[in-house]
Amino acid sequence: MKTILYVEDNEYNRKIVRQLFSASSYRLIEAHDGEDGVAVAQKELPSLILMDVQLPKMSGLDATRTLKADARTKDIPVIVITSFALSGDREKAAEAGATNYLAKPYSPRELMAIVRQYLPDA
Repeated sequence: MKTILYVEDNEYNRKIVRQLFSASSYRLIEAHDGEDGVAVAQKELPSLILMDVQLPKMSGLDATRTLKADARTKDIPVIVITSFALSGDREKAAEAGATNYLAKPYSPRELMAIVRQYLPDA
């Protein structure tokens, strides 16, 4: 079973994604801030990470940079998710090492399509 780490501080958003993945073959684990996201990723070594940008303690972009600099986690795909889809944000995410970028609001179908791009056999 492929594991997905969802790093998001908003409980409502976590609940929606939790419900979406409960009907899938993926195992979802969660972290509530950037620091915790890095720690969980380093411990669990998930197959994919969904990373919010606006996080307490450490931004999603800083967390992504940290994970990409770590030999254990550098090859894990990171999908950056943001509600602040401004000009240049996609480039900032790419510079931080993000594999892909998704702007909120997004449809459940859109999120699953991106996940399946990187984890197609689930």
